[in-house]
Amino acid sequence: MTPATLSEVALPPVPLTVEGASVLHQMMRVRRSAWRGLGADTRAEIVAEAATALGGKEKPADGCQSAVYSLIGHKGDLLFVHFRRSFEELNQAELQVAGLRLSDYLEPTHSYLSIIELGLYESTSKVYADLAGRGIPPHSEEWKAEIQSVLDRQRKAMASRLWPEIPAAKYICFYPMDRRRGESKNWYQESMADRKRMMEEHGLIGRRYAGEVRQIITGSIGFDDWEWGVDLFAEDPLVFKKLIYEMRFDEVSAVYALFGAFYVGVRVPAASLGSLLAV
Repeated sequence: MTPATLSEVALPPVPLTVEGASVLHQMMRVRRSAWRGLGADTRAEIVAEAATALGGKEKPADGCQSAVYSLIGHKGDLLFVHFRRSFEELNQAELQVAGLRLSDYLEPTHSYLSIIELGLYESTSKVYADLAGRGIPPHSEEWKAEIQSVLDRQRKAMASRLWPEIPAAKYICFYPMDRRRGESKNWYQESMADRKRMMEEHGLIGRRYAGEVRQIITGSIGFDDWEWGVDLFAEDPLVFKKLIYEMRFDEVSAVYALFGAFYVGVRVPAASLGSLLAV
């Protein structure tokens, strides 16, 4: 296939991505009336068991880590965030929480399953253009081998972002989001070049807040009800409002973004879990 005839063939519209840690958010409400009905010694035993189990996962170890947050507002009391190497390990983390005696006094209010994802718009455009210029047909074996080589290099270069520690910041803000479609505007019908341009402009805003907030993006298409999850970590919660508000004026958010429920919480060491459950 020559470049001339290749130009008549539609290149894949999907940007390349690389994936890392599997992530589960568990939002829980404490059944206060039942909890208060227990004796002080029983409550202390239950808290000690939970603190030991959860505390054992607070420090990152081989891609595995969990953190506990005290949620602010009516959407729940506790947020458990788990980073693991696979969905199987996430399932084990979920079962570990369910196996705690404390779980008898917790009511799930929501959960979110996703995987850390980095979109490679810049690399996608370059490699697609290179392959097209060399006359390599899309989806051919040679095409697939070249794409795999690019992905392997990117995984190595971005390993620290694909397998991060849960930031130690005091506050977390989590929310899911979609790209608008089905109305007058449809993100998935825009060209690769236009999506690349808009995402580059979108990213510039986030980079201006790099010293104040840590952002971790997770992909959830096929895993949960929304398309992406966003975790923001900061020492000052006001930065969440400022960053997200500024992004609302960006073309990507103003025209195409749909947002789900927001969850804001305060980091709590597992050893201090008892303070959240005091009667």
